[in-house]
Amino acid sequence: MSLKKLFIEKRKELLPAFICLILFLILIILPTGYEGAVIYKGTDRCQAEVLSVNNDTVIDTGLIRSGEQTCEIKLLGGRFKGQVTSGYNALNGSLEADKIFKEGDRALVVIDYSWDTILSVNMIDHYRLNKEIILVLCFALFLILVAGKTGARAILSFAITVLLIWKVLIPSYLNGYNPIYVGLAVTLMIIVITLSLVYGFDRKMVSAVSGSALGMFVTCILGVIFTKQFLIHGAIMSNSESLLYSGYQNLNLTQVFMASIFIGASGAVMDLAVDITSAVNEVVQKKPEISWREAAMSGFNVGRAAMGTMTTTLLLAYSGGSIALIMVFMAQGTPIYNILNYKYVSAEIIEIIVGSFGLVSVGPFTALTSGLLLTVRGNNRVYSDRMKRDYEG
Repeated sequence: MSLKKLFIEKRKELLPAFICLILFLILIILPTGYEGAVIYKGTDRCQAEVLSVNNDTVIDTGLIRSGEQTCEIKLLGGRFKGQVTSGYNALNGSLEADKIFKEGDRALVVIDYSWDTILSVNMIDHYRLNKEIILVLCFALFLILVAGKTGARAILSFAITVLLIWKVLIPSYLNGYNPIYVGLAVTLMIIVITLSLVYGFDRKMVSAVSGSALGMFVTCILGVIFTKQFLIHGAIMSNSESLLYSGYQNLNLTQVFMASIFIGASGAVMDLAVDITSAVNEVVQKKPEISWREAAMSGFNVGRAAMGTMTTTLLLAYSGGSIALIMVFMAQGTPIYNILNYKYVSAEIIEIIVGSFGLVSVGPFTALTSGLLLTVRGNNRVYSDRMKRDYEG
């Protein structure tokens, strides 16, 4: 390989990583606009060790606990580091939200203070940040060991995706921007970033991005149509109704739900687009003289084989979080006729079926774009060079 060609290949590989790294640094310092929440002013947050517990005011009623647990704690950080004080853990009778501390536990606490005096200490939950960091670092190390440079790029893509959701998507929703347009823009940006890190800036990336984007648009359009037809309100999303009571009455929760449909399916859409693009590229590399129709048909055959597992993947991804609800229906003997008419079940059906529509459509879209893009110019030149050598020989 000539130096010029080697330089071009390295540039295609390193330029996306460099651009994404710059974007990552920008997103890190970009404020969300919601950092200075009034309810957290005049407070300090830190880790605390539970020295002893007092459950005298805790009321046990079967599985439910209510009342207040008082703990003697030692503050392990913040402006009051080292001080021993009392912390309070309010119990609301909810197994989902309540937590019980015991001696030796580590807790995340919020300290309400005035000058140098502690007014009260609220015990938020068990402290898990250190374990979460260890888990993330272990995964990152494992990914790099298995996938090498590709693993490092995947970590960068993952980090940028998290930051785009946290610092761009969510604040835009809260600021009243149209959730569908913002969701499309952010998801398309994630697709471009992820696939550029996989392929670099070349025809394979353009092919995979085109197929993914077309599949995502199909999911978006069908999601909007069937959400309206099924008369689904966005408050069906867990905790979303609380936003309306927190000063955000103008939020269009239904549009947020519509956007969540194609955002949730975009990962599987990208996965299938990459599979088809890579398969078509491999075919073209092995047989440069192949026509775009033959290449597209090869990609379509690969996509057709993958569609069965991908649609099942969506079904398992969405239904996995609803196992408890399904168990409740069965335990109560609820007729299937009733179950399918409940709005929260209908919402799940929309997410699964509409997401599957996007997956099925991305197959032919990506097969067509990869067939058209990967069999032009560069590969035709390879075929012409081969024909020329055969003729001269």
